[in-house]
Amino acid sequence: MDLHPYWHKQTPEKPLYPDIEWSKPEQRALRGKLGIIGGNKLGFAGVAESYSTALASGVGEVRILLPDILKKTVPPSITEAIFGASNPSGGLAKDARIEMLALGQWANGILFAGDAGRNSETAILYEDFLADYRGPLTITRDAIDLIKNSPQALAERPNTLLVMSFAQLQKLFQSVYYPKILTFSMQLASLVEALHKFTITYPITIAVLHKDYLLVASGGEVTSTEWQNPMAIWRGSVATKAAAYWLWNPSKPLEAVTASLL
Repeated sequence: MDLHPYWHKQTPEKPLYPDIEWSKPEQRALRGKLGIIGGNKLGFAGVAESYSTALASGVGEVRILLPDILKKTVPPSITEAIFGASNPSGGLAKDARIEMLALGQWANGILFAGDAGRNSETAILYEDFLADYRGPLTITRDAIDLIKNSPQALAERPNTLLVMSFAQLQKLFQSVYYPKILTFSMQLASLVEALHKFTITYPITIAVLHKDYLLVASGGEVTSTEWQNPMAIWRGSVATKAAAYWLWNPSKPLEAVTASLL
């Protein structure tokens, strides 16, 4: 008897959802529009990498929103950059809300790519966008930490994908008072069960690395894929590719994100 019927294991030889790869529209114009938000005066390498990864993954159109303090430093290879107001810390200021909402209206999906800084004004801006924007939203890297004051709003927001570290998942469980303690030493099966229950309670999709496996959980179903490249997660390319695949499978986050890992 299968103790975990909701746990689906993927290998490069046995993709769980091969149809997802085939569902990518042939014409680039039909492959959706991704808006990427992030960057601060100290860095936007992750945002720049997300931009090139999104295009390489086959997204139809990509635009990025950066603080205007970066205007002179953005390389010419990034042709679709929009700039919003900066705060004194060099992150996006609250006046950038107009550009954020405009990008949300243009795009089929938004990625908070990180390099966001630690400014409280930027945090409030991101939190307001969580509430205002209704479309698919992927959040990764330090952008997850920036929204830490609104854990309940984050966990209860449908159409949300979090590509996160194990430590960030621990914090999320704690901050919504979820009655399960996660530890770095826990068995993979225990974490799979915890994610199964958590994503039945909350409508979000979670991708997290634990013990050399990348787990994806949504709607109580969990997939695992062996993973040897943690840097791809911390640099943001995993979240970007996942957001790309989700664009052309908007109703299938679990399948799209899992397929994007191969």
